[in-house]
Amino acid sequence: MNAIGIMQGRLTPPVRGIQAFPREHWREEFAAARAANLDFIEWIVDDYGFDVNPLMTHEGIKEIRALSELNGVLVNSICADYFMEHPFLKCAQGEQEKLLETLLLLFQSGKTLGIKRIVLPFVDASAMHSPQEENDFIHLMRDKILPMAEKNKIEVHLETSLAPHSVADMLNEIPHELFWINYDSGNSASLGYRPEEEFAAYGNRIGSFHVKDRVLGGTTVPLGTGNTDFSALAKCLHEMNYQRAFVLQVARSEAGDEVAWAKRNRALVITSLNLMDE
Repeated sequence: MNAIGIMQGRLTPPVRGIQAFPREHWREEFAAARAANLDFIEWIVDDYGFDVNPLMTHEGIKEIRALSELNGVLVNSICADYFMEHPFLKCAQGEQEKLLETLLLLFQSGKTLGIKRIVLPFVDASAMHSPQEENDFIHLMRDKILPMAEKNKIEVHLETSLAPHSVADMLNEIPHELFWINYDSGNSASLGYRPEEEFAAYGNRIGSFHVKDRVLGGTTVPLGTGNTDFSALAKCLHEMNYQRAFVLQVARSEAGDEVAWAKRNRALVITSLNLMDE
């Protein structure tokens, strides 16, 4: 069966809205993930937790690895929300160079830990809104970020709010095997995109999948209560023989109910997307 993991911070009470690095409780989430029968945690790097994120130090990486091995819960992906808060495409050149230095640190730390992919979000505050930004994005990927990815042998998964045909055009400009799309089911539903059109345009480049439900033009809601077409997604995933991971990035539960909520949502993903539970 496909690996099913969870976005970091979803297994302990929220500290800063729906998603942030759990500064005080990140250690507890390994045992919680094991209790929820989850395979991995997608590690968050954001501005809020940057100064205390253990991924940034050798000792911290050792502790992450020890907790991972103790609980049988992998950490093999990073969600780099830091670059949504500090966008590459909306800053001066000097600032962009500093951001690239931070990204290089993530690649280097990720290689030490055994990270397989880094998700770079180009949505919300970092979304592309003009042909010039899309062109700048392509050059950024090819000229600046690809060399880092190649040197450290880590995939770059791009999350974007562009329309399906625009995503396909963009990917044609960066056809490297290390560049993939991170598909977010809730964001696509909120934007009114149809799974059939998205998968027809770039399904062969989908490398990871954030599971979420949102209402059209609105916010995140519990799975099955929004506009995400899980039936269509199940069909598309089956047709492309998707073998990669799913990450629970679902609406929050009541504080204190995180593990039970994660178990419930894991089961919903298996049934809604017709996955085989082994």
